[in-house]
Amino acid sequence: MTDRRLTPANDRIALSSLRGTLERPDYTDGAPARVGASLAELLARPDGARDRQLNFGADVTVIDRRDGWAFVQTTRDGYVGWVAEGDLTVEMPAITHRVSAPATHLYPEPNMKLREIGWLSLNARLSVVETRDGFARLATGGWVPVQAISDRFADDPVAVAEALLGTPYLWGGNSRGGIDCSGMVQAALFACGIACPGDADLQEAAFAPVDDMQRGDLLFWPGHVAMACGDGRMIHATAWQMRVIHEDIASAIARIDAAGYGPFRGARRPPALPISL
Repeated sequence: MTDRRLTPANDRIALSSLRGTLERPDYTDGAPARVGASLAELLARPDGARDRQLNFGADVTVIDRRDGWAFVQTTRDGYVGWVAEGDLTVEMPAITHRVSAPATHLYPEPNMKLREIGWLSLNARLSVVETRDGFARLATGGWVPVQAISDRFADDPVAVAEALLGTPYLWGGNSRGGIDCSGMVQAALFACGIACPGDADLQEAAFAPVDDMQRGDLLFWPGHVAMACGDGRMIHATAWQMRVIHEDIASAIARIDAAGYGPFRGARRPPALPISL
């Protein structure tokens, strides 16, 4: 049985790579595109429920188009779903930087006193063409403060996650505006150049179990994931407090078990698998 979240096919068309494996009325090689909106909703069906979100600059393969919606597969983690066509662009200049701050504003000129024209979240992918007066101009338009961007990866996923403390909990969220447990983990790992699936069950399946829990290890419950901080605490986006919080690991295990959402399924360690900006 195929997982719809990772299978680049809908009811009428599939990527050509599935020909002979999955029967569909039609097949396509797909077309490259990029998220041009600050944040795009990745939906289970056109105008349906949110599965995940895609940040500015995320690359996708467009498989199908229907009534203003595009069925896509994300390049970075392979997730598939529907996004509004208006959130995509075919302009794909070379990526040079990423947003390294939890979030930043986009300005019409290199002047923080001007009214902003948009915002960008952690891990948004950018094409910088010049810097001036403490701002970087993007090939796609607008200026961002240089303090909020980087041309390299971070080196500590826990520190990245802790920069998101207080972010509101949002089911399927992937940004500073709202994030869920697996979104926080993926954001922290992506920021450090570590490949990571989008949902907690996929993350659990992707990484090897360990017995010697260390800082940066991922802690799993059914449908939930947290990150060990290395001092007996963990950080996670939790609907219990509706935000990203620190919590004592032993207390969390007991609390979650008592609420009937357990059992604790153990720790897993992401390998350092390099990905491109």
